[in-house]
Amino acid sequence: MTPRRPQPSRAPEGRRPQRARDPEARRAALAKAAMEVVAENGVGRTTHRAVAARAGLPLGATTYYFPTLDDLIAAGLHHALDALQADLRIWEERLRQSPDWPEALTDLAQEYLKDRRQVHIEYELCVAAARDTALRPLATAWMDGVPDMLAPTIGLDTARDVCAVLDGFILRALATDTELDTTRLTAAIRRLSPDHHPVPGS
Repeated sequence: MTPRRPQPSRAPEGRRPQRARDPEARRAALAKAAMEVVAENGVGRTTHRAVAARAGLPLGATTYYFPTLDDLIAAGLHHALDALQADLRIWEERLRQSPDWPEALTDLAQEYLKDRRQVHIEYELCVAAARDTALRPLATAWMDGVPDMLAPTIGLDTARDVCAVLDGFILRALATDTELDTTRLTAAIRRLSPDHHPVPGS
């Protein structure tokens, strides 16, 4: 679970967005689109055509930058992992600056849920890793990122318990299309680590 940045608006149905012919921008757009398609369809049903359509680019551009599907999926994984590491650094800094990290962690979870479409994609990727081994490194990094961040302060076992509760609250809000129960979540985190309130990383 990681915070997400605002997503660009999608082009109207049936119209292909105009993109500058910037090779790096096209590669990044295709890598991001690949992960979205994998999350929805699985690795085995991901195609160059589907990724090109999702990215709003010609099919020829997709095969030009990524001649094989393995190349395309690998690029998507690298893109997702890079974004994950960047987001975790933001979380770590926010938690370090807060005098009350359980409350700060709840605030971060609430912000994370603002982009529910992206949250759906990330949870779907995690579930897809049970079927597709190519996704395991991403799923492992995704699930271990926050516990590893909290472990120096509250211990790894407690950190994993905290994140299991965090995921449970997020999944409930996601599945029921309701707001995160921030009061109960903060209270649950405090119960799991009543004697550990220093700022992580301090």
